[in-house]
Amino acid sequence: MIEFSPPDIGAQEIEEVCGALRSGWITTGERVERFERRIAEYTGAQGAVCMSSATAALEMTLRMLGTGEGDEVIVPAYTYTATAAAVLHTGAVPVMADCSPGSYLISPEHIAALLNGRTKAVIPADIGGAVCDYDAIYRALGSHGGFEPKNELQALFGRPAVIADAAHSFGSRKNDRESGWFADFTCFSFHAVKNLTTAEGGCVVWRGREGLDGERIRSSLRLLTLHGQTRGAKEKADGRWEYDVALPGWKYNMTDIQASLGLAQLERYNSLLRKRRRLADVYDAVIDGRIPVLEHSGEGFEYNRHLYMASLPEEVSRDGIIDAMRERGVACNVHFKPLPLLSAYRRLGYDHRSVPNAVARYNRELSLPLHTKMSESDAEYAAKTLCGLVLGG
Repeated sequence: MIEFSPPDIGAQEIEEVCGALRSGWITTGERVERFERRIAEYTGAQGAVCMSSATAALEMTLRMLGTGEGDEVIVPAYTYTATAAAVLHTGAVPVMADCSPGSYLISPEHIAALLNGRTKAVIPADIGGAVCDYDAIYRALGSHGGFEPKNELQALFGRPAVIADAAHSFGSRKNDRESGWFADFTCFSFHAVKNLTTAEGGCVVWRGREGLDGERIRSSLRLLTLHGQTRGAKEKADGRWEYDVALPGWKYNMTDIQASLGLAQLERYNSLLRKRRRLADVYDAVIDGRIPVLEHSGEGFEYNRHLYMASLPEEVSRDGIIDAMRERGVACNVHFKPLPLLSAYRRLGYDHRSVPNAVARYNRELSLPLHTKMSESDAEYAAKTLCGLVLGG
């Protein structure tokens, strides 16, 4: 069986993790701080704070912005539940926007149509590694009237904040910029199935701008993710135990064990991206445009090839093709079932008929396996098998 997305863990990762274990310090400490610095350097962001997941990063960013009861946050309907769940956890209401026609990405035009005085943020999702059209999103927000900030940070932006759900796009580039630079805040995932993994984990980075105090952002997020405690375990390790709790916060910190895994992955990351590109090139060569697929490279963009997403013709059964691929030794997947089709969101009153483009994209979508433990012959076999089942011959 060609697995769908196993983690690529080698000797370098094992040695780094063993180093953390041998060090005597395994919770949040120096390795987390070093990982945060490296992420900020890699993305070109002003700063970074690591957490237990990308979901935590989204929620803590919203909370730092003061988002809560009575507020609305625009999210894509075509995304994983985490994007909207983070909004619900704050007490705010997710407002679901459709995809642009023929795209998996959120529609800036629909964002503009959904804006009102309660809108406090927009969370676009970079599906499959493709980076959203953030310039168009900012233009859409320019039409927003009556924006009322909840706190000083929101007031600095003077409009709803743009928080990228970049769970898929670490390492993607557009217009010579890395993912992490485009939005006001960008939240990455390092879950086991992601291109770069810490087993579980995530990170928020922020773009520098006039008046934005990076150290204040960092300390605010640290406070939120460590129970609101003013001094962490590392700071108390030398016996200076006194601390205060400034607010009843959350427990969303990353450990040094996780960060050590991430540091090793980051050392290898550019080579891992090159391997993913070679595999995607094999897929492209075999499929040869006969089945529409998510474009990962072109003029002005070079994405990280997190997912190889194909759009099957209407006359074939997508689920039947997935079953047939599995029988032939190829594990496939689907990304994503639009949120209004899920029971939790249906019970909250969301209607899939309000997002027809998202539903149409989902009905035809199939993701082929793409990971760095595959061989090029694996990719060739998977692509030929798909083409044979879908196109015949």
